[in-house]
Amino acid sequence: MTIKNIDKILDDLEKLHPNAKCELNHDSPFQLLIATILSAQSTDVKVNEVTKSLFKDYKNLNEFLNLDQETLISYIRSIGLYKNKSKNIINLCEILIDEYNGIVPDTMEELVKLPGVGRKTANVVLSNAFNIDGIAVDTHVFRVSKRIGIAKGDTVLKVEFELREKIKKSRWSKSHHVLIFHGRYICKSRKPECDKCNIKDYCDYYIQKN
Repeated sequence: MTIKNIDKILDDLEKLHPNAKCELNHDSPFQLLIATILSAQSTDVKVNEVTKSLFKDYKNLNEFLNLDQETLISYIRSIGLYKNKSKNIINLCEILIDEYNGIVPDTMEELVKLPGVGRKTANVVLSNAFNIDGIAVDTHVFRVSKRIGIAKGDTVLKVEFELREKIKKSRWSKSHHVLIFHGRYICKSRKPECDKCNIKDYCDYYIQKN
């Protein structure tokens, strides 16, 4: 697939999803970091339900330092992997205070050192909190980019670096959001709604199916 075709696909997806953006509710880089950690193997809708109460009672890092693991679990129990997530968040808060003067770092290298933070979470934070170009590959981005044919990799990491190579850097962050929206609302995992898709003529999955 050529760069010209990829640009055309992204242009069309942006027209189809003009309001594509981060759907995790947050008021600061710290809140976004916590929400993104919680979003692993969960939905943004569910995370927003949980953080509505959590961020009301504990708004910032200093207030989070008053949380013990059991108290945090009482807020996030309805989310998958809540035990590991609560442990990581408690440890992460202590590290932010001890090593980063209470400030969320703004580089990939430093973010991925934090407990519970992988490249996907780091890219989300960099892109949405610091306006640094990044492509976060979640299940939607992984599925959609492979179905279309933009990426071929069999791991999240391989797909991320394929997308970084094939998509103009200035489009990374926006592309991440439109691919998520497309996967979330049209190119669904089990029953993709190809009749609603404006890029199906470019899509490997649709062409092979028909």
